[in-house]
Amino acid sequence: MHQSIASSVNSSALWFDDFFALEEFEKHEKAYGEARIRLGWEPRSRSVNEFETRFKIRVKLPNLKNRADLVLSDYDDDRPDNDIQASGINDFVEQNRFSLALRWRSSPESGLSHRIGVGRRLQAFAKSRYRNSHTLTNKTILRWETSAYMYSDDGLGADFSWQLGYNATDHSIFRLNNHFYFRDRTSDWLWQHSVQKLTQFDEKNALIVGCYIEGISRPNYRLEEYLVSLRWRKNTLRKWLFYEVEPFILWRRDEQFSASYGMALRIEGFFGK
Repeated sequence: MHQSIASSVNSSALWFDDFFALEEFEKHEKAYGEARIRLGWEPRSRSVNEFETRFKIRVKLPNLKNRADLVLSDYDDDRPDNDIQASGINDFVEQNRFSLALRWRSSPESGLSHRIGVGRRLQAFAKSRYRNSHTLTNKTILRWETSAYMYSDDGLGADFSWQLGYNATDHSIFRLNNHFYFRDRTSDWLWQHSVQKLTQFDEKNALIVGCYIEGISRPNYRLEEYLVSLRWRKNTLRKWLFYEVEPFILWRRDEQFSASYGMALRIEGFFGK
């Protein structure tokens, strides 16, 4: 199964890359693609029908000197990678379910990238993003990024995020994450903050302990929900296969901040290089 999916993704990458080929130049590198697929079930005490499906396919294009790639996904990759489907403001999550974009950078190492494509219910969009990182001490690093975008129906939007990481030991990291989204349809800000501790026990087992809060700026700056969780991630059976078990407790404003207890179960596969 893994070979079949990886072969299909790479065949598509070669086919797409040929559009940009110039016959008078000899190829020194082949195009390739990679895919990530995640399936999850996140039942909790007030809802047992919380299912999560995510896929992301990226195609590298050497005929464009590796300055451009094609990205197809069923979620906006600016969303935190470790959120829980039961968490988050539903309208914002549904806006960002699908995206197909061509991403371009002046060089493979450049922190500035630009995208054109379709997303948010098949709206045409253009987006520019800048990423950078700074080593503050030998154990502390600051990463930040900012972006601005334009959707054909929703209009202009922007977001800004930064992450402070501290390597406590060779096998554990503390992270402070902060993210602010300007939601153009509702003309308000969605903000998210979290504190995490990541511990790697060995090459195949890791644990993430986290506390997450989320809120909006209108009608006033207020908390909408908060969550605590304990995520165990394990690589098993194959190098490309992972599963996660994550017990969590969620408090939401629309549920009068009454505790909801849940258990997230996920399986994830990586296909390609």
